[in-house]
This record gives sequence, C-alpha cells and structure tokens, in this order.
Amino acid sequence: MAESLDATDWAILGELQRDGRVPLTELGRRVNLSASATTERVKRLEAAGVIAGYRADVDLVKVGYPVLAVVRLKYPGSRHEPLHRLLGERVEILECLRTTGEDCYSLKVAATSMVHLEELVNELARFGSTTTNIVYSQTLPYRGPVGRPATCS
Repeated sequence: MAESLDATDWAILGELQRDGRVPLTELGRRVNLSASATTERVKRLEAAGVIAGYRADVDLVKVGYPVLAVVRLKYPGSRHEPLHRLLGERVEILECLRTTGEDCYSLKVAATSMVHLEELVNELARFGSTTTNIVYSQTLPYRGPVGRPATCS
C-alpha cells in the first residue's frame, strides 16, 4: 500500500533524488523546514521504506562499459532459479524486469565491447530466445517520481 505523502515529503524526495548527499540543514532550507524537522521526516521516510537507499550515479563509459544494451529474453521454462543465479553473478547485468507480453524479461546490460556484449547475450540465450537493442543515448535518465501521480479519469 502506498504511503500517504504530503507536499513537503514530495519536495524532500525530489531534492534527495537530485542530490542524495545534500546536508540535512541545506535540505531543510530548500524545503522550508528546520534541520531537526527535516531529519525527522527523512528518518520517517526511510523507516517506511519510501527511501530505499542512496546510490552513486556511475558514468558507465568512464568505468569501462561503453556499450549499453537492452536484452529481451523469452524464457520458456517455469524454473527461473538458474536465470536468477546468473543475474546475481554477472555484474554487467545492471537491471532486470520481469514483464508481461511476448518477452518474459527485459535486461539492461553494460558491456566493455561488442564482443563482450555478444558473449553475454550468448550466455543469456541458454535460457531462451533473445532480442538485443543497442542504446544510442539515454534520452531520459532514471529520475524517480517527484510528485503525486496524476489521476486518470
């Protein structure tokens, strides 16, 4: 069930998603709260699991992974444990989503070269058929939600 968040909570979430290292006093200034009230709110959001963690945004090219791809996998079996093991072992697999539709999984994969990508895709192909799309550029990087969802009528 979704947490009940007010406008200040959303403002805190927006600021932390832009800069997870912002000092709490500065965060409080940005959202018009005292440092203690800000600390209390952030701790409440963390305890509720709304803030699930803090991560560094790593430039893949600068750490040696210039090839980014989306690999879609059709997994014909019902035993997913072997695939889940591989996902845990391969650091090049950055993200995996279980999806509906023709494909069962969509994976975001970073590779050091096209040869490396081919090796990864061949390894994934042991589990089912794959379709690979090379990413030219990231039009909209992941940003997380920064406000209440719009209601549809």
